Amino acid sequence: MKALNSLIKKRNKKIVKEIALDDKTIFYIFDRIIKNEYGQTGIVRVRPDYFKKGKLFIKTHSSAWASEIMLDREKIIGKINKEIGKKEVIELVVRS
Repeated sequence: MKALNSLIKKRNKKIVKEIALDDKTIFYIFDRIIKNEYGQTGIVRVRPDYFKKGKLFIKTHSSAWASEIMLDREKIIGKINKEIGKKEVIELVVRS
């Protein structure tokens, strides 16, 4: 028979993992990746807008930045999902 304490700990870990992943968490990870790839200028010119059903919507300052993000979208998605630990972001939708 398992101790009640061990069952509560397992359940709490699952709840914390589910709660920790929200829009702001994904936006924070996205900003870190953009800063590493494009520097401070990238953070100013490329901003996450919202996250819904596996799609991360991005706003860019110009069409040039939108094109740059579209070229690197698979790499950016891969880095976000690697940081999260599961395949949460499926697609980047870029708007300028």
